[in-house]
Amino acid sequence: MSRVVKNARLTAGDVELTVDPVNGCRISSLRIGGTELLRQGERYGCFPMVPWCGRTENGLFRNGGELHQMPLNSPPHAIHGTGRDTIWKPARQGEAEAAFFYDLADPWPYEGRVTQSFELTEESLTLSLGIETYGDSFPAQAGWHPWFLRNLGAQDVRIAFDAAWQEERGDNHLPTGRRIDPSPSSQLLSSEGDPVPGTWDDCFGMPEGVDVRLTWPEQLELTVKSRDEWVVIYDEQAEAVCVEPQSGPPNGLNTAPRLVTPIEPLEITTTWSWVRL
Repeated sequence: MSRVVKNARLTAGDVELTVDPVNGCRISSLRIGGTELLRQGERYGCFPMVPWCGRTENGLFRNGGELHQMPLNSPPHAIHGTGRDTIWKPARQGEAEAAFFYDLADPWPYEGRVTQSFELTEESLTLSLGIETYGDSFPAQAGWHPWFLRNLGAQDVRIAFDAAWQEERGDNHLPTGRRIDPSPSSQLLSSEGDPVPGTWDDCFGMPEGVDVRLTWPEQLELTVKSRDEWVVIYDEQAEAVCVEPQSGPPNGLNTAPRLVTPIEPLEITTTWSWVRL
């Protein structure tokens, strides 16, 4: 039987990554040259979104003729999956790489396994998620929800990307199904120079793959990439910004279902690479 590991620490040069398998297998810390990049706290860091991403409308989704109800943990919707609330078990760990897994269970109605792996170098971090079924096929999603600190001690971060479209957000915070031109965030500075939250809590489409650059001027430039085309950008909090690569849009269990089958698991990978300025 696999033992439970409280924290797993990976290192590559002066880069340190800490993973907390007990708290949803989230990255609790990423330090580059002693500088922390992620917002601290048990709800933050960077957590996996699995087996769905973002909000699922009213917590309901269908698999063929079967209707399933997920807990409404963000009423009236179910949000971000169940993996972040689960204890994961170690599959392997080395100095700069590790992998963890958990078996799907209630309230998720299908049997299967989720695996997350981490590969660290001095210039990058590669994260992978895989979902496989033990029996019936089912729709699923996977992705990550990192909370990057808005400020690392100097100037606020700047976010740059080139999206083909933006999913129009309805009053219920779900995509309406209409694609619109990407809109800029209205992030400004207060008269005292303090950061003011922006207006993005939106999903963007990048058919050539996710490619988002975060720049902390004169400190660090970090690029988030993924072969999948979906990313959610969230900047409505003063403390942090989120760049969330994922395998489908919010409410995708209903609008863009991607089946996990006995012969075809769902797999997604993202790489964060950085340059010190």
